[in-house]
Amino acid sequence: MNPQPPAVSVIMRSFNEAWAIGDTIRQVFAQDFAGAIELIVIDSGSSDDSLEIIQAAKPARLIQIPLGSYVPGVVLNQGARAASHEWLVYLNADATPVGDTWLSELLAPGLASAGFGAVFSRQVARPDCQAVFAHDYERCFGPERESMNWGHFFSMVSCVTRRAVLEKQPIREDLQYAEDDEWTRRLARHGMAILYAPESVVMHSHNYTLRQSYKRAFGDAKAMAAAGTLETHAGVLAGWCADAWRDAKWCLRHQRPGGLPQALGVRLAQRLGRRAGERHGRHV
Repeated sequence: MNPQPPAVSVIMRSFNEAWAIGDTIRQVFAQDFAGAIELIVIDSGSSDDSLEIIQAAKPARLIQIPLGSYVPGVVLNQGARAASHEWLVYLNADATPVGDTWLSELLAPGLASAGFGAVFSRQVARPDCQAVFAHDYERCFGPERESMNWGHFFSMVSCVTRRAVLEKQPIREDLQYAEDDEWTRRLARHGMAILYAPESVVMHSHNYTLRQSYKRAFGDAKAMAAAGTLETHAGVLAGWCADAWRDAKWCLRHQRPGGLPQALGVRLAQRLGRRAGERHGRHV
């Protein structure tokens, strides 16, 4: 086994996640990692109890930015500049590590690959995750994940890279969505491997409304179309029918048939948002 680095910097983004951030920080420092862990938290104007919880944990640095000023790439690059160590771990405040090997398992693929660009963890849905979104997490991260066969897949929620990688290829600061997708596609084009660490696990999921589902699909598609990385997909009706068929099979297999009506609405919102976002993005 490759020796672990002597220290890592964990860069955590936070906004109104008092319900989760305490458990997440505790789990970070409960790892079997023998080296030093430097915690840097960047909070985007939380109005709940997040700041009190963060301050009680005594992070190496707490950076506060004004409410409404959050831009993913700006914050991610800022966190890297504030870090002291070569190995940089990005972890969302609401992505709680499962078990005490999350960090060592996340580091392992990069330690074994001299030319890696980034490694990302497996995500498992929280118990309250609605069926349509739980299905998505299984498609992306499950044992038989469909994402293996997609043109590209990556998630910044829990991942590791190195300072040397970011110095060569910083994250774009002009994208409000899909910045992680664009960044890792760029790394791959420059010959750096994007690796998956299935034994490094975090619990993380969201339940979106129809409006939020539309907005997220719109934002991702707009950013990817503007960056020239959006892949061709079926039209709205054909895509929605394919989505509905997959969701129906999943809901029946997992004995959650009550989740299908909501899934139909969410998938339509996503398809419409994606189409509109693509059209806007191609004009940028």
